[in-house]
Amino acid sequence: MASALPTASKLMAAISFAVVGWIMANYYAMNMPDASSAGPIREGAAVLGLFVGWMVMGPSVGKGYVEAAGAGIKTAVVLAVVALFMLALREMLQNSVRMRYDGALEAILDVFHTMAQRSQAVLSLGVFGSVFLGGMIAGLVSENAGRRWK
Repeated sequence: MASALPTASKLMAAISFAVVGWIMANYYAMNMPDASSAGPIREGAAVLGLFVGWMVMGPSVGKGYVEAAGAGIKTAVVLAVVALFMLALREMLQNSVRMRYDGALEAILDVFHTMAQRSQAVLSLGVFGSVFLGGMIAGLVSENAGRRWK
C-alpha cells in the first residue's frame, strides 16, 4: 500500500519529472507553428511535472526496476496529456477574455479542439524521446532513490 507520507522516492520523482516536463516543453515549443506564442510553457510544464511525478510516479515506486521504467513512461505520458490540456485551457481563457465565444459550451469544446490541433507538435522525435527516454530514466532514478533512502 502506498504511503501518504512524503518519501525520498516521491521527492525524487517530483524533481525528475519536473526536469522531464521542462525538456519535453522545450522540444514542444520548438515544433509549435507559432513559437512566439508559447509563453511560459516550459515553466508551467515543470510545475506540472512536480505534481504529476509526486502523484503518479511516487506511489508506483518499490516494485522493481522494470516496473519503475514502465511507470515512468506512464507518468511521462500523463504529464504530456495534462500539459497539453493546460495549454489548451490557457488559450481558451485568453480567447474568452477577448469575448470570442458565444457561450460556455463553445468555450469548453474549444479546449478539446485546441488540444487536437496542438497535438501535432507532439509527434516530433524530440517530444517522443523526452517522453519515453526521459520517463524511463526518471522512473529508474525514482526507484533507485526509493531503494537507497527508506
